[in-house]
Amino acid sequence: KPTFVEKLDAVEVAKTSGMPLAPVMIYGDDVTHVLTEEGIAYLYRAESLEERRAMVAAVAGITDIGLGVDAKRVAALRQSGKVVYPEDIDIRRSDATRSLLAAGSVADLVEWSDGLYNPPAKFRSW
Repeated sequence: KPTFVEKLDAVEVAKTSGMPLAPVMIYGDDVTHVLTEEGIAYLYRAESLEERRAMVAAVAGITDIGLGVDAKRVAALRQSGKVVYPEDIDIRRSDATRSLLAAGSVADLVEWSDGLYNPPAKFRSW
């Protein structure tokens, strides 16, 4: 089940094991987009950390973070194009399924990147 959390468990793992970085596939500052069933947050367009958090909340759906979202703020983010919902890009919510995604799996991302994206073996399921 997808979950939005304030802090990854991997951060504590890194601290206790002396790792220089948390063992995650993508470092948070490098995330440019968040795509969920609710919509897309174009994080690279955020003008502040607070706005970035609001953008994630806008697409977090029925999660602790998503339930705390301010409707007026979401409307402003949608108006500015920083967050889009399916209907904003002429897609019916009932049609907004994984089948519309260009990549259906991590394996697809690896193949299409011609080796640029190479996740650690423990994250591979194929």
